[in-house]
Amino acid sequence: MKRASMTACLGTALLLAGCQPTVETTVTAAAADGPRVVAASDIEAGRYLVLLGGCNDCHTPQYAMTNGAQPPEAEWLKGSTEGHTGPWGTTYGKNLRMTVGRMSEDQWVELLATGSSLPPMPWPSVRAMSDADKRAVYRYIASLPGEVGQQAPAALPPRRDATATGSARRLIL
Repeated sequence: MKRASMTACLGTALLLAGCQPTVETTVTAAAADGPRVVAASDIEAGRYLVLLGGCNDCHTPQYAMTNGAQPPEAEWLKGSTEGHTGPWGTTYGKNLRMTVGRMSEDQWVELLATGSSLPPMPWPSVRAMSDADKRAVYRYIASLPGEVGQQAPAALPPRRDATATGSARRLIL
């Protein structure tokens, strides 16, 4: 009996030892890609990142003012005429559906890796995202149903009345 148990244990140990390189290779590959959101699909990961990143706060009209109650998801990320005003002037959340619609996924990843613009866009945080997460956000935006919407207004320089173009929220810095 002891010999059978020892043989079974040795066999199990050899089997596990044979599996170890596969497990380690997978862990090493994941670590090389950096941290990323894991979800049932890339679209779900992208949706999570959009929500967590606060993208709707600027890129979806009425979202921030209604604490996320409005508009429905089918209207998300169509850009906004609600201005964000500070020392830089007034900026408007761009229509991300239009942006995604005119770029390849690789171009989107490059934009998020190198982009810059006026506040309140959090470019340092966006640039820090893994390429896998940038691709997930692209796929999520591309999956949104309905019309893509209109182009958001251009930024206004400092000291210009933003209320003539749309409502403006003053940021406290």
